[in-house]
Amino acid sequence: MLQASSLAHLKSVRHAFFTRSGGVSQGVYASLNGGTGSDDRPAAVAENRARMAAALGVAPDRLLTPYQIHSPDVAVVEGPWSDQSRPRADALVTNTPRLAIGVSTADCGPLLFADPHAGVIGAAHAGWRGAFGGVIESTLDAMERLGAARQHVAVALGPTIAQANYEVGPEFVERFIAADADNARFFVPSNRADHAMFDLPGYIATRAQRAGIDNFENLGLCTYAEADRFYSYRRMTQRGEADYGRHINAIALAS
Repeated sequence: MLQASSLAHLKSVRHAFFTRSGGVSQGVYASLNGGTGSDDRPAAVAENRARMAAALGVAPDRLLTPYQIHSPDVAVVEGPWSDQSRPRADALVTNTPRLAIGVSTADCGPLLFADPHAGVIGAAHAGWRGAFGGVIESTLDAMERLGAARQHVAVALGPTIAQANYEVGPEFVERFIAADADNARFFVPSNRADHAMFDLPGYIATRAQRAGIDNFENLGLCTYAEADRFYSYRRMTQRGEADYGRHINAIALAS
């Protein structure tokens, strides 16, 4: 698993950006697939998630991830839930100790938040739709409702598809520039006419900083570029594979 230096020194917080290594899944899911929405064997996913929970110091039923819908929606977590009752959202926040809250990713930006002074944490799934729609700001707002102060919040961005591997069409570029002309700086021309390469990590960082976050860390790792280390939805589609694994990115209050 990977850790961010901005979070690792916080004594009250445990966190991890899990890679694809260290699990029991086979084939395209090898090996630490945590995606309950994948077509992997449920028993393998359950074992993988149990290993992640142990690494975070919580029981398996206390590693919680939402049903993600590429939205700005946030759920407040107070205790474990069943698979059938997990919320449809793209971010979770809590001030309850010994609960690991997380999101699954395979190119989108995984964000972990912590205010160690208030004892409030968050996790957000920031693909382009979520980041564009305000999931970062919504997560911070929800954390503040639990007592956090954003000037004390550290935010870390885990492995995310990098600009060099994220080609988009003209309608994508137009949408972003129509919303804010300054967004043009997140695009550079691609080798295909009318297409561009999008800097998702840079866009996420800017949204976080504009929301009042001074302590922002980007691990600077690309999911697409390192097939042995990371899952990637875009790489899967380009290879014509049937499915793909999902990383789990999670954070917990130790006490």
